[in-house]
Amino acid sequence: MTQHLHSKRLQRPGYGTVLAAVLGLVAALSLGAIGQAKAAEKTPVDRWSDRAHGFASLAGGTTGGAGGNVVTVTDQAALATYAAAEEPYVIRVSGAIAVEPFGSDIVVASNKTIIGVGDTGEIVHGELHLNPGTHNVIIRNLTIRDSYVEGDWDGKTTDFDAIQMDTADHVWIDHNRFTHMGDGLLDIRKDSRYITVSYNQFTNHNKAFGIGWTTNVLTEMTIDHNWFRGTKQRNPSADNLAYAHLYNNYLSSQVADGDPVWTYGNWARGRTKMVIENSYYDGVQHPYQADATAELVQRGSILKNTTGRTDAWGTAFDPRSFYAYRLDPAAAVPSLVSRFSGPQKRIGVTLHVPADYPTVQAAVDAVPDGNAVPVTIAVAPGTYRAKVFIPATKPRIVLQGTGHDRSDTVIVYDTPAEYGGSTGSATVRIAANDVTARHLTFSNDFDEAAVELKGEQALAMKTTGDRIVFEDTAFLGNQDTLMTDSPKLDVISRVYIRDSYIEGDVDFVYGRATTVIERSVIRALSRGSDTNNGYITAASTWTGNPYGFLITRSKVVSDAPAQSFHLGRPWHPGGEPAAVAQVLIRDTELPAAVKSSPWTDMSGFSWKDARFAEYRNSGPGAAPSADRPQLAAADARNHTVANYLKGSDGWAPYAGR
Repeated sequence: MTQHLHSKRLQRPGYGTVLAAVLGLVAALSLGAIGQAKAAEKTPVDRWSDRAHGFASLAGGTTGGAGGNVVTVTDQAALATYAAAEEPYVIRVSGAIAVEPFGSDIVVASNKTIIGVGDTGEIVHGELHLNPGTHNVIIRNLTIRDSYVEGDWDGKTTDFDAIQMDTADHVWIDHNRFTHMGDGLLDIRKDSRYITVSYNQFTNHNKAFGIGWTTNVLTEMTIDHNWFRGTKQRNPSADNLAYAHLYNNYLSSQVADGDPVWTYGNWARGRTKMVIENSYYDGVQHPYQADATAELVQRGSILKNTTGRTDAWGTAFDPRSFYAYRLDPAAAVPSLVSRFSGPQKRIGVTLHVPADYPTVQAAVDAVPDGNAVPVTIAVAPGTYRAKVFIPATKPRIVLQGTGHDRSDTVIVYDTPAEYGGSTGSATVRIAANDVTARHLTFSNDFDEAAVELKGEQALAMKTTGDRIVFEDTAFLGNQDTLMTDSPKLDVISRVYIRDSYIEGDVDFVYGRATTVIERSVIRALSRGSDTNNGYITAASTWTGNPYGFLITRSKVVSDAPAQSFHLGRPWHPGGEPAAVAQVLIRDTELPAAVKSSPWTDMSGFSWKDARFAEYRNSGPGAAPSADRPQLAAADARNHTVANYLKGSDGWAPYAGR
C-alpha cells in the first residue's frame, strides 16, 4: 500500500512471546471473553456429529464422499449421475426430487455422501440402492417417502424400499425420515457389514426395518436413537446378525390391527446376538423377543402399556469391547429422540482438513460455485504453511479451527509485496460473501527486519467480500497486516471482527470496507524508533459511505516508546480524492505509545480533511489535546456497531453473541 519507513523495529518477538503477552492482557482487560469465542457464542445443544459412530466407525471407518467435490442436486438426473459415479462425491439434495418411473432405484456407488440441505432434501417415489460390493456410504438428513402402492400393505408385489443394500459394508444411515414406502423402509441384506443406523424416523408403514436374508452370521450393526412410530413390524427384525447393538431407541404409536404375531417391536432371529439398552417402548405389543437359537440381553429399558413377549436369554456380547458410546437415560429417550431424530436444519456439510482434504485450499476448491447453504471447513490443529484464496464464486464458507485455542491452528506464509504486489502478498484472501472464520490464526511471517526491500507490505489477510465475520481470530504481521477492502471504491463491503487479536506496525488495519473491531486486542509493534513507530489505521473509505472503521470496547497495547505511534492516517489510493478516510475509536483503552496528536497526513492529503474521531477512550494514550477530534454525544448515538453493519439488508452478526 505505502512505502515502508526506513526505521524498523530491531527484532520481532517469537509468537510464543506474543501469545503469552496477549493472554496476560486478556486477563487484565475485564472485557468478558475477549479471544474466547466459545464463551461468547450461544452454542446450540446439537445431538449429532459429522463423523460416523458405532460399528460404522470400525475397520477403517465410514467417511462417505470425503475428499471429493461437493455438488448440489435438484433433479433425478443429476442425483443419479453423481450417486453412481466412480469418484467420491458429497451430494447435497436440495428440495424434493420426484423419481420416475414410480418406485425406481437410484444406484449409489462406493465413496458417497448423500445429504439433505437443511431439512428440505427429499426423495419421493424412489429407492436408494446399494449393489453388492458397495462400501463407504453415508446417507443423512433426507426424507425418503411415498412409494406405497394402494392395497399392497405387505409389499409383496412392489419391493419399493426406501434404502436397500446387499453385501455392502461401511454404511452410515443417519437423521433421515422414512415413511409410507412400498415394501421395507430399510432393508439391509446378505451379509452387509459395519453398519450404523442412528437418529432416523420410521413412520406410517408395515415392515419398517429388516436385516438379514442370509444363512451366514457376519453382520455387525449399531441401531441407536431411532423413532419407530405408526409402524407394525420389523422395528427391527434382525436375522443372523453377529452383533446387533440397539440403544436409546423409541417405539411408540404402534399399528394396532389385532395381529397376535406379526405386530412386534425388536426381534432377534436365527443366531443373532442382540444387546438392547435404555430404550423406551410405549404401547408396543411384543416389545422385544428372541428365537431359541438367538441371544438377547436387555438392560435399562422402560416399558409403558406394553403386552406380550419380553425375551432375554444368553450373554450376547459387550458393545464397549468394540467402541465407546454415550448412553442416555431411558426416561429421557422420548423427548430426545422426538426432538433430534429425522432431518435437522442445522446439519450441513463439514469438510475436514487434513483428514478428508490435504490442505485448506483443497477443501475450498471442493465447495461448489454459487454455494447456497453454509459449508464448514474444519481445520485440525497445526501449522499450515500455504496461501488460501476463497473466490467470489464460493460464498457461505465457515472456516473453523478445531483446537482449544486460536493459536493451535495457524495459516501462515511469508510473501512480501515486492514479490507479488500487495494483494499477492496476502496469506489468505477472501473475495466471497458471507464467510466466517473462527478459532484461527492468520499470519504473514515475512521478516522485515532481516531484508531491505521496497515492497515490504506483507498481508496476513485481505478481504473484499461482504458480510465477513472473524471471531476469536489472530492476525499477525508487520506492515499492512489486515486489509478489509471492497471490489471497487463505491461498493460497500462489511466486516465484523470480535474477540480477536491484531498486530502490526505501519498501516496494519487498512482499506475501504466498513469494518467493526469489537472487544479485541490491537498490538502496535515497536520498530525501534523513539519518535515514529507507525500507524494503526489507514482507511480509504468512499466519500459516499458514512461508515469506515469502528474500533470499540477494545484495548490497544504497545511496547513502543511513549508518543511514538499514530492512530491513523488517510489513504487515498492512487491519489483518489473520493477516498476520504472515516475512523472512529470509541470506548477503547489506549497506551502511552499513542501520540497526543494521533492523526497525521499522508501523501499530501491532510488528516484534517478526513473523518477521524474518538469518543470516551481511556488510558494514558487518550489524554485530550487540540489535535484529536472528539465525537459529540449526539453523533455517538448514531455511530454504533449496529449502524455500521446493518446496510440495506439488516445484517446483525453480533446478535445473540
